[in-house]
Amino acid sequence: MSKGKVLLIGSNATRIEVQGGGTGATGQYLNETVVPAMAVIAAGYEVVLVTPDGTKPHIDEASDSVDHFGGDKAAYDRAKAFYANDPSMNRPRTLRSVIEEGLDNYAGVFVPGGQAPVVDLMQDPDTGIVLRHFHERAKPTALLCHGPIAVVSAMPHAREFRAALIAGDAAKAAERAKGWQYAGYNMTVFSNTEEKVVEDYILHAKLYFNMVDALTIAGGAVSTTNVDFEPNVIEDRELITGQNPRSDHPIAAKFVAALDRAAAAA
Repeated sequence: MSKGKVLLIGSNATRIEVQGGGTGATGQYLNETVVPAMAVIAAGYEVVLVTPDGTKPHIDEASDSVDHFGGDKAAYDRAKAFYANDPSMNRPRTLRSVIEEGLDNYAGVFVPGGQAPVVDLMQDPDTGIVLRHFHERAKPTALLCHGPIAVVSAMPHAREFRAALIAGDAAKAAERAKGWQYAGYNMTVFSNTEEKVVEDYILHAKLYFNMVDALTIAGGAVSTTNVDFEPNVIEDRELITGQNPRSDHPIAAKFVAALDRAAAAA
């Protein structure tokens, strides 16, 4: 018997804006999606995949590699098979449909990374509704790598905040962030130096803003590791954030523990 249902909010973005005009290829990271989802299911919960438009997220080709599974070919193959075949990954729903059905049925919410959430989820009104619901009820809310940028969607003027960041107007962005539910929370996100690696070697272009800067301007208490791509997970109240792809297993463990604590307290 299931312990409860957990929302996994995926992105539908496949391109991200870059400086100088144009876009670069993007998507959701395979390990960041699958490792936590498999851990949640193994712990006895159901996973319900939701996206803004109700279609399955595109996996970023940069993440489709055994390297993101510690070189473990068997783990990589299991992840690929899980994403391709498991019912939880192949019955995506719209965010709007689960909102209309009622969010009280869900025990927690998880948002994986890849740069895709920077495009849609951080300014998506339905993502904001979901995150506000979980925040107000102090239900486990976990976000990984670029995923933590999705918490911006909870602010009253998320789209204007993002537009101000793209315009390079930090003061205007800070003004638009007023009333943000997560101001003052300790959190982490993909670091500026980690982002430079992706910009230099994968995107071959620069993004308009870094995740650390964005969440700091919004009012978050952001910290990252001194060494790039070292696992790092920060838990503050209901919010659990992981810094980078290598934080996949640690954030999965902390998220499951938080779900179990919440279930025991209910």
